[in-house]
Amino acid sequence: MNSRLAASVAPRLVATAALGAAIVFGATGCTFMTHQATTNVYPASDGVNVETTGGPVEVRNAMVIATEDGSAGNFVAALINPTADDAELVIEVDGTAVDVIDVPAGESLSLGANEEPLLIDNLDVLPGATVEMYFSSGDAGSDVEVPVLDGTLPYYADLTPEEEVVVESE
Repeated sequence: MNSRLAASVAPRLVATAALGAAIVFGATGCTFMTHQATTNVYPASDGVNVETTGGPVEVRNAMVIATEDGSAGNFVAALINPTADDAELVIEVDGTAVDVIDVPAGESLSLGANEEPLLIDNLDVLPGATVEMYFSSGDAGSDVEVPVLDGTLPYYADLTPEEEVVVESE
């Protein structure tokens, strides 16, 4: 009787194990083929990423925080040099050279956080618009439309450039 019982239980156990395995693989199989969103590089805030600078320096979350009248702005971004060599990043606004920033090998500079933002005088772009900026750290570079924001939001208030106070003499 035991051999008969064992003979009828064995196929059930195999069928149950096969069904359980099918459910487990069926429920988790999509994760093996689905693209993981956490591997996407994207601007974590209101700025834009620069696809290429023609060289090693990467520009992430670039934006300009401008005065209310758009006369001046602070360039804020993360600059990353993943290589073993120091590199320079050339920044131009509307065809005018603004600055050359040295980015040490293997380092990140966060303009506006752990480094002073880059002041752009004579910006002449109102908040809410974009400004064309050119970034180059190699033989070529990229023109990018960078958003211009103001200090309305509390976390940008400290990044707004100080407006010059003109005092008229009598």
